Amino acid sequence: MGPHTSTFELLAKAGTGDEEALSLAFERYRGRLAVLVHFKMSPRARQFSDVEDVVQETLLRAFRDLNRFSYRTPGSFLRWLSSIADHVIVDRVRYLGRERRAGEEIPFRSESNPGGPEPADSRTPSRLFAQQEAIEGLLNRLEALPEEYRQAILLAKIEGLSTAEIAERLGKSREAASLLVYRAVKRFRALSEAAGT
Repeated sequence: MGPHTSTFELLAKAGTGDEEALSLAFERYRGRLAVLVHFKMSPRARQFSDVEDVVQETLLRAFRDLNRFSYRTPGSFLRWLSSIADHVIVDRVRYLGRERRAGEEIPFRSESNPGGPEPADSRTPSRLFAQQEAIEGLLNRLEALPEEYRQAILLAKIEGLSTAEIAERLGKSREAASLLVYRAVKRFRALSEAAGT
């Protein structure tokens, strides 16, 4: 499968049991999902639960519930993953508020737990490290933006919403939303150039 295979095609193949297609679909959205999760979690929640853990659990739940997903538009898969992430975050926050109970979490397969499930992420440590560095750089630049600009970029570039959808979400006119996205992207690019990326 080439890099230009659409999400729709990948998910159609995944629906027939093609695990490689599903893995490629997840990989395509993993970075954007990590950024969304980072900003959905409160700073306190990020102290107790790693963003990558939430992303991993989100993808595991998506794998389990793939038959419930119905492709509607080019952004529908990411919106579905984002809604699953919302549930994962809520579950983790609730879990932090209770006493830990034995056996509530399922540990992945390891030497000490040979019967556990295989993690969905089997990439090499160096690739994981490089991807994590890239995501951290992106998060740092997003954190440096004013809140309104950060929100505009998350909606437009990460969630992939249209100008009309952004305007509705922010309670602005289409023209105001378009101008906000333009200014936010311009500021973000200036930060990226200053950081040398």
